[in-house]
Amino acid sequence: MKDDRDGLLERESIAAALTPFVPREIDVGDRRAAAVAIAIGGRPRNRRMLLTKRPSRLRAHPGQFALPGGAIDPGESAVQGCLRELAEEVGLVASQSDVLGRLDDYVTRSGYVITPFVIWIGDRLDLVDVNRAEVAAVYEVDVAEIDTDPRFVSIEQSSRPVVQWPFRDSLVHAPTGAIVHQFREVVLHRRHTRVADFEQPVFAWR
Repeated sequence: MKDDRDGLLERESIAAALTPFVPREIDVGDRRAAAVAIAIGGRPRNRRMLLTKRPSRLRAHPGQFALPGGAIDPGESAVQGCLRELAEEVGLVASQSDVLGRLDDYVTRSGYVITPFVIWIGDRLDLVDVNRAEVAAVYEVDVAEIDTDPRFVSIEQSSRPVVQWPFRDSLVHAPTGAIVHQFREVVLHRRHTRVADFEQPVFAWR
């Protein structure tokens, strides 16, 4: 069954939503710069967002949901690092002309400043080729799953609310949950919601 929101994930609609949005940039300072891709593709009016799950054997954030991405290498721009990581993790080659815009930088408790880019994959989504050293599973997330109200919980260790994005039978926390929530707000609802003050769960602080 078609969803009335399907057209919101078409290239023209996404670009129109992102054009007036002014992303907040954060100085990296002594932290590490990283970038992630909100990669959108699939059949017309049946587009999907790519979400991955990290292998449980990884030392950093094992078994957690993530958007394709990672640390920016020396000499790279944020967008160059994002496109490289997208190709390395899920085998999708995109160019800077496929970048539709970006969202707010997000500072993680583990010392990264993450810059999210919205990348248009179009009908090449079926070319996904997973790098099993970095990705345990890939999910294609439809518009209804993206357009889900988040949950907010309180923790003793922080005055900031922990954001949880419900995804199927799981809860996806920040930074991924925060970034997807902002994408939902800006692209699907044209609300320029900020997410920098949403907290991560304590297990993700390391």
